[in-house]
Amino acid sequence: MTTVKATMAGTVWKVLVTEGQHVTAGEDVVILESMKMEIPIAAETDGIVKKVLVAEGDFINVDDNLVEVE
Repeated sequence: MTTVKATMAGTVWKVLVTEGQHVTAGEDVVILESMKMEIPIAAETDGIVKKVLVAEGDFINVDDNLVEVE
């Protein structure tokens, strides 16, 4: 299992995946908003989304876990 982590601090603007959904490496799973910029965060590996760990509007820090992919 891999965990998609935040690459920067910001607010979760949009969660693009749901639990049980198949994702491919490079597919955006969450969009963060910081300083009025939207930053997509992508899955690093192919797999099934096991758990979404954040909700839209949550503030997150660098290296916080966003999504678990199995």
